[in-house]
Amino acid sequence: MRHGHLVREPMGKMPMPRSINMFQIALVHPRIPPNTGQIARLCAATGAALHLVRPLGFRLDNRSLRRAGLDYWPNVELHVHASLEEFLTAATPERFWLFTKLGQQRYDEISYSPGDWLVFGSETDGLPAELTAAHPDRTVRIPIRSQDVRSLNLASCASIALYEALRQNGFGFA
Repeated sequence: MRHGHLVREPMGKMPMPRSINMFQIALVHPRIPPNTGQIARLCAATGAALHLVRPLGFRLDNRSLRRAGLDYWPNVELHVHASLEEFLTAATPERFWLFTKLGQQRYDEISYSPGDWLVFGSETDGLPAELTAAHPDRTVRIPIRSQDVRSLNLASCASIALYEALRQNGFGFA
């Protein structure tokens, strides 16, 4: 499959790939299993596809990953990419929105379109610098009021961004 491969184990029976996903969520090198599990649950609730780009900071059979995703894993279209290079070959960079605390545009000032990719980096390092440097006009930030807070939780950021994109496009399921 061009977009990585669907993971069928250890999460159990996986759905057939959806022919249309309004949005794609990509996590580049995620490190914390419960964040990824929460984002999987978000994808199940909204119909977004979830892409994980290796290396991951956990195994896909991790107990806390499964627990955070509860019994929603069968409803997640999950793609795993062996590397950032493989992901970039399979994905559509001109449809990327790269979320970073140093983004040029605020998340609510973007005009999202069905088929867009909402791309997030690891909890510890963010997105690779070469990726944001190659696409500076596609970088997006979620504002934080306090200078005392380095960043928001990854799952919170994915939720904020995805629901804004869905809101702009009439949700498609409400």
